Amino acid sequence: MLSSVEDTASRTRPILLLTDSRGKQLSSGELAAEVERLRDAGAQTLILAVGPTDGWSPAALKRADLTLAFGRITLPHELAAVVATEQIYRALTILAGHPYHCGH
Repeated sequence: MLSSVEDTASRTRPILLLTDSRGKQLSSGELAAEVERLRDAGAQTLILAVGPTDGWSPAALKRADLTLAFGRITLPHELAAVVATEQIYRALTILAGHPYHCGH
C-alpha cells in the first residue's frame, strides 16, 4: 500500500475549468478535443466548476486553465451544473466513439 505522500507525489496537478459568460465558447466536439488533449498530456483530474452568483474573483480566473461559456445566455446555477455534466458526458462519449453524439 502506498503512503499518502507517495500517492500524492504520483498525481498531476488538477486541471481547473471555470464557467463564465466571458469564457471561450466551444462546440461539444471542441470540448471533447480539449478533454482528449488534456488526457493525452497526462492530466488525471479535471475540475469543471460553475461560477458563483456574482462571478469568479480575478484570482480564481487567473488560476483557471480554461474558462468556458455555455453561450451568452444567463442560466440558473442548477441548470448550468446540469449542462456542464451533460457536456462532460457527451465529450466522453465522443472520445469513446459512442453513437450518442451524432454531430449536432
